[in-house]
Amino acid sequence: MTGRLVSIFVAPSAGAPVESVTSARALSGRGLEGDRYGTGVGSFNRWPGRGRDLSLIALEDLEAARDGFGVSVLEGEHRRNLVVEGVDLEALLGVPFTIGGVALEGVRRCAPCKYLVRVTGQDEIFQALVRRGGLRASIVSDGVLEVGDAVTWDPADVAKRARLPR
Repeated sequence: MTGRLVSIFVAPSAGAPVESVTSARALSGRGLEGDRYGTGVGSFNRWPGRGRDLSLIALEDLEAARDGFGVSVLEGEHRRNLVVEGVDLEALLGVPFTIGGVALEGVRRCAPCKYLVRVTGQDEIFQALVRRGGLRASIVSDGVLEVGDAVTWDPADVAKRARLPR
């Protein structure tokens, strides 16, 4: 299956404004070069565990949040690193996938947080992103991500995961 990387966002530290970039170096087990998680200063870095390297959100989910709740969550207000389209991120939970030449693994859901309400000033944003907040992923191999890169995964991996008890 194939989707596409629509945009990339990095922030140099926790709470700093996000910046849109056209490419970013993915560092295995760390995050994106120049991003708070890649340098170890992100809000969630204080808790150990996999799936803290980067976060993804689907363009379709952002559009549904806008259409259903009237919130503006485009252009980085969502605080996720990557925006993809044509990808069911929920299906990639526990599944290996690639963006361009970078190997990734979906680790856990990326739930919305109350911080988004403070950053955007939109009370509805929390509810708008419930069940569509995205995916946290681990970077398995170093490489460069570029806007326009293909997002690919093996449907057999998704089917295998779907058969596992939850």
